[in-house]
Amino acid sequence: MARGTLRIFLGAAAGAGTTYSMLREAHRLLADGRDVVVGIAEGHGRPDTGKLLDGLDAVPPRLLPDAHGAEVPELDVEAVLARKPDVAVVDEYAHVNTPGSSNERRWQDVEELLAAGTDVLTTLAVQHVASLKDVVAAITDEPGDASVPDAVLRRADHIELVDISPDLLRQRVADGKVVPKGRIDAALAGGYRLGNLIALREIALIWLADRVDEGLASYRESRGITTSWPARERIVVGLSGGPEGEVLIRRASRILSRAKGGDLLAVHVRRAEGRSAAPGRLLDAQRQLVTDLGGTSHTVSGEDPAASLLEFARSVNATQIVIGASPGRLWKRILGAGAGAKVVRGSGDIDVHIVSHQQGGLGLPGPAPAALSRRRTAAGFVLAVLLPVLVTAVLSASPDLNLATHALVHLTGVMAVAFIGGLWPAVLAAVMDSLLLNYFQTDPVGTLNISDPQNVFALLVFLSAAVAVSLVVGLSARRAREAARARAEAATLADLARDALLADDTVAAFMDKVRETFQVRSAGLFTRSGDGEATWALQAFSGDSPPPSPDAAAVTDSVELADTRTALVLSGRTLTAGDRLLLSAHGAHLLLLRQRHALQRTLQSTTKLAEGNNVRTAILRAVSHDLRTPLAGIKLAVTALRRQSRRLPEEVQAEMLETIESYTERLDALISNLLDMSRISSGSAAPLTAPVTWRDAIEDALRGLPADRIRIDLAPNIPAVCADQGMLERVIANIVENALKYAPASDVAIVGVPGGSHAADDDGIRFGELHIVDHGQGVPAAAVEGMFQPFQRLDDAPDGLGMGLGLAVAKGFTEAMGGQLLAGPTPGGGLTMTIRLPLPAGPARSNVRGKAGTSTS
Repeated sequence: MARGTLRIFLGAAAGAGTTYSMLREAHRLLADGRDVVVGIAEGHGRPDTGKLLDGLDAVPPRLLPDAHGAEVPELDVEAVLARKPDVAVVDEYAHVNTPGSSNERRWQDVEELLAAGTDVLTTLAVQHVASLKDVVAAITDEPGDASVPDAVLRRADHIELVDISPDLLRQRVADGKVVPKGRIDAALAGGYRLGNLIALREIALIWLADRVDEGLASYRESRGITTSWPARERIVVGLSGGPEGEVLIRRASRILSRAKGGDLLAVHVRRAEGRSAAPGRLLDAQRQLVTDLGGTSHTVSGEDPAASLLEFARSVNATQIVIGASPGRLWKRILGAGAGAKVVRGSGDIDVHIVSHQQGGLGLPGPAPAALSRRRTAAGFVLAVLLPVLVTAVLSASPDLNLATHALVHLTGVMAVAFIGGLWPAVLAAVMDSLLLNYFQTDPVGTLNISDPQNVFALLVFLSAAVAVSLVVGLSARRAREAARARAEAATLADLARDALLADDTVAAFMDKVRETFQVRSAGLFTRSGDGEATWALQAFSGDSPPPSPDAAAVTDSVELADTRTALVLSGRTLTAGDRLLLSAHGAHLLLLRQRHALQRTLQSTTKLAEGNNVRTAILRAVSHDLRTPLAGIKLAVTALRRQSRRLPEEVQAEMLETIESYTERLDALISNLLDMSRISSGSAAPLTAPVTWRDAIEDALRGLPADRIRIDLAPNIPAVCADQGMLERVIANIVENALKYAPASDVAIVGVPGGSHAADDDGIRFGELHIVDHGQGVPAAAVEGMFQPFQRLDDAPDGLGMGLGLAVAKGFTEAMGGQLLAGPTPGGGLTMTIRLPLPAGPARSNVRGKAGTSTS
């Protein structure tokens, strides 16, 4: 029996419309005459989806009790197989079946249906792909247990992405079309955050694109197709750093614009032993132009620019190469000696565009004048043997020439051999010329004997001059190579210095540049704490896996930096002597980069002290104004009560007492905020952190606030966070008070979601989040940063709303506890404040008292 076909509707998140699309396809197949049955599918509380279940034949599900005794509907595989439909609709492909089912996972149920020849329509969310489980968990904070092996998904006949923009999906959530109305705020602050949805959508698109590539590769392999099938245009531009670069980049961009999507990559080949250094300002401007046009810039190292360019193009699967050609140097183009000709000859199935220009340079530099090759030296030796014979034969035709003329012509030949083959071929030519002059031009002719002593002296002078010329030529060539190396190293240092000024690179980003420049498999930075036999410790690396330590035998190349306790290690290919010079230059820059980061940390500390002084000055100024009003009100009320208490009615006395109490509470809040701000600015706010549940902190923080305007919505499995409970209470209280003041017509929701969020840094720290949501007027995006500054009030609010210290104190306390305080817009209007605090190192889960998710009113 033929296996059935599997069609999966893939979505980035719940609510994207996978079930809706699956049911619409079921109706289409039904209209085409196929026998369609619904094995299991739910409307998920969405009216539009629920209506699509009408008109479709359904097999009743099996009802199995879960751990709590509640009945859970599960797919009845036996009933569907007995029904023998053409197409079965099975929702939630990654579902974990209730104990008692015939299979542990629903995808295993689907395999039974497929084996019986039944076609299956099903749905899948990207977070349930096994290979993406950890990536998605780091984004959504929900690890989840349900997943489908990638090997099973690769057997699917069709995978269709049901796409929806993150903004539109959030709007659907806000409109109550995805989650119940009581859970909207929690959903928008949790799994449906804009950043979450953007990341999940990108993951889904990339994963599906990879599956398409796999399908294309499988097809080509099955048909025995070996030629390149580039499915995406990728154009590489070769830059020399000359003025023609802008012409080449714009031409490549125009070529790319005619394709439907593609990549623009500009590459500059940095020679270890270069003929000339590329003009830095021009190259920087061209790299910026590439960035402006949506491309990327790259630098690679190599002695032969043409070979390096082709190697880079093949490594990125390029479809086209654009290089320049100057109208000059016609002889090079005719003889095929230029770099452009080498690129054309070695390009294979990559298209090459040679753009003519009048900029005076070449779009790709020629090969560097490195040490004489074996081929050139061999040619020099051959010429050293043949040229003296040829010169002697030519001169023999003119018997009237004297010995001096013969010697000068032969000396010229020696110089030619020296320029072509170097020192030793020239020495051989000098000896050959001396012997030939002796045999054919000195008496007695035809022998190696010399009868005239002057001829002996002349031949010795000739031999000495020829050897001297050979030595001078060889020394000149060596000096030229050394000068080229020096220029290349200076150019590299200049580039690195410009990068240091123009870009604030991290060590990790710089390691990526090193790996790319030297075209190696991995690059690593190692340090050791002591002298002698101290063990190397890996600080940063770039590549698929870190390289071995500098002491290991598997290291390809390494260089110890100036402090002898730091080493830069490359693995993947052996570097030439010139490349090692470049590597040393990169190592020196790396040391400067680390020193700059240390100086930046020092500067931050100094800046923080200066800010503290500014805050203290502002506090003193504020005391004279914001504290004077409540003090004056208290004094006036107390004076009136003391002097006229007998004559004042009881209602007036009660009103004055309320005034005194109100002003006292206001003073207490102001002084508390002032003291807290002073502690924060002086750096003395040292928290005593311990695992704290959000609910415990919320209950104490909301005392004295109007409970009828506050709604609490905490998930049942929300974890505890690592915090100072007193500080956390102040943070929550200040934010809620601020929301109540500036959103007087709106209730305030306090929403807690389960799990942690993104890892904050390389240490893998995870955070718990609490969202405080209001639906007031909100804060413009440009004013969000200033909102956390001390003594800032929205739209010059009246004095009665405080000194503008509440959010500044909340932010300071949150950061002191190692967390973050963030602000963002609430869908539909308003402001959402997010408190992010680190989770404890151990599995500290909250012990939620009462029923989670209930509202306090």
